[in-house]
Amino acid sequence: MTRFAKFAWFTLAYNILVILWGVFLRASKSGDGCGQHWLTCQGEVIPSAPQLKTIIEFSHRMTTGPAFVFVVILLVWAWLRFAKGSPVRKAAAVSFLFIISEVLIGAVLVLTGNTAGAQTAERPFLAIGHLINSSMLLASLTMTAWFASGDRRLNVDGRTRMIALLAVGVAVLLLSGISGSVAALSSMLFPSDTLMEGVSKDFASSSDILLRLRVSHPLLAIFTSVYLIFLSGWVRKASDGDATVARWSNVLSVLVLIQLAFGAATFLTLGPIVMQVGHLLLADLVWISFVLMSANYLSSDQA
Repeated sequence: MTRFAKFAWFTLAYNILVILWGVFLRASKSGDGCGQHWLTCQGEVIPSAPQLKTIIEFSHRMTTGPAFVFVVILLVWAWLRFAKGSPVRKAAAVSFLFIISEVLIGAVLVLTGNTAGAQTAERPFLAIGHLINSSMLLASLTMTAWFASGDRRLNVDGRTRMIALLAVGVAVLLLSGISGSVAALSSMLFPSDTLMEGVSKDFASSSDILLRLRVSHPLLAIFTSVYLIFLSGWVRKASDGDATVARWSNVLSVLVLIQLAFGAATFLTLGPIVMQVGHLLLADLVWISFVLMSANYLSSDQA
C-alpha cells in the first residue's frame, strides 16, 4: 500500500476509537463535564481542579481534535496526490463533510445541555442524527481507504437487483443502529436494578416512550442479522467465486453472529459500560465489513 492508503486506514481506525470513547463518555454520564461550554471547558482552555467527569469530557475533546485534523490532511493530500475526478478525491471530500457535521452535532449537544442525564424532547433526535452521521463518516473513510488501496472503481451496470438488496442492507443496518442508540439512551436515563424490572418497564403503559421503544432494538437486530447472513450468501454467489468478495462476505457473517451473542450478553447483564463499548465496536466492524463486501462486489468483473 502507498503511504496515502496507510494513512487513510489509520484515519479510519482512529475515528473508530474516538467514537468508542464517545460511548464511554455518554454511558458514564460525563457529557456535562465541561458544562455548556464549547470550545472551552468550564470557560477555560484547560480546566483547573477538574472533577473526574470533566477529565473524561476534556479528554474526549482532545481526541476529536486530531480526528478532524487527520481528515483535513486526508482531503488535502487526496487533492494533491490524485487527479481530478478520482474516486479517492470524492470519498475524501465526503469524509470531510461528515467530520464537520460530526463536530457540529457534538457542539449542539453540549451547548443545548443535551448531555449526561438531561431529559429533553430533542435529545433522542440528536442521538439518532449523531448515530447516522457517525455511520456515514465511517463509510466514507472506509471507501477513501479502499479506493486508495488499488486502482478501483465501482461498476453498477447490470446489477440493479443486487444493488437494491444492498440498499435494503444499508437501511436495516441504520434502523438497527438507530433503535440501539435509542435503547442505550433510555437505559442510561431510566436505569434498572434487575433484568425483570427493566423488562416490566418496557411494557408498562406509564413508562416513558423511550423505554417502550427499547424493545424494538432486539427485534430489529435479529431481523437485520438474519437478512445480512442471507445477503452475504447472495453476494458471494453473485460474485461467481471472487475470492475477495467471498472473504468479506464470510467476515460479515461471522461478525453478525458474534454481535448477536454479544448483544444478548449485554442485555442480560443490564449493559455495563464495557459491554456497551464492545457492542458498538462490533456494530462498527459489521458496518465496515458490509461496506467492504459491497464495494468489492461492485468493483468485480461479475455482473
